[in-house]
Amino acid sequence: MSYARLSKKPLLFRSFTGLEISEFNEIYTEIESRYNEHERKRLSRTKRERGIGAGRPFKLKVRERFLMLLVYYRLYITYTLSGFLFDLDQSNVCRDICMLEPLVKLCIPLPKKLYKRTRRLRTIDEVEEYFPSFKAFIDATEQEIPRPKNKRKRKSYYSGKKKKHTVKTQYMVNSEGLILHKTEHKKGRKHDYDIFKNKHPTTTPLQVENVFDLGYMGVQNDFPTVKSVLPFRKKRKSELSDGEKRHNRKHSKLRVIVEHTVSRIKKFGIMGTKFRNKLGRYDHASDIVSGLVNFRIMRTIGMMLL
Repeated sequence: MSYARLSKKPLLFRSFTGLEISEFNEIYTEIESRYNEHERKRLSRTKRERGIGAGRPFKLKVRERFLMLLVYYRLYITYTLSGFLFDLDQSNVCRDICMLEPLVKLCIPLPKKLYKRTRRLRTIDEVEEYFPSFKAFIDATEQEIPRPKNKRKRKSYYSGKKKKHTVKTQYMVNSEGLILHKTEHKKGRKHDYDIFKNKHPTTTPLQVENVFDLGYMGVQNDFPTVKSVLPFRKKRKSELSDGEKRHNRKHSKLRVIVEHTVSRIKKFGIMGTKFRNKLGRYDHASDIVSGLVNFRIMRTIGMMLL
């Protein structure tokens, strides 16, 4: 498999990488401009014993390695199959992907980059640029992981909701679906609201309403300074009034935007199926996928890219 061959079939290219050809080229141009400086820093790190330029050169060019990374993230195939497709040994596939990931993260709009911007917003117009309609939508999602061997880990990662061992990540998106904040992964047993209490976006502008689901009951009492909107919860032996039902329907129509964004993330196989890699790499993978989703959304709405 190569870029020259795959780019002749745009539909296959999008299915294999999650990006249009023009989007791929735009990110690759940024990667290419930063590549030499990135390699110089990587090869001149203090723990490296060999000199700059020593060692075996990469078999694939930067464009092909970036393509391989995207195909791996999108399809989540094994390193063995990736090696067969790109004519590499499976150990080299892992090594090439791991070496390129830090550079890719520099070239796409990661949630933490956007979050730093939102912390510097001062005027109403600036706030409205990042929070259209002055709304933010917060929700957590789970992903299955292999059953831990350690008994304590098995208990702490077990999700009673999914009946599986999982990790959780919380996202905050705006009304365009843009991911403005993302937490590190948490153990599957942890409740959504516990994650919010410990790792919530600390500087959401005061004008912005935070829209939650019923998993965040209690946020209005614990965070009185935060504008919070929740649906009504049905009480025991009573029915919701017509007004409360209308509110809940309207609330669901608004909040579906965060579900759509999570769906975009999970279209990448590395985030949508059982996570087979070491958990130490989980946040790197979720950062890159979130950045790719943000890149596509920002390009669509005509927002300035980082």
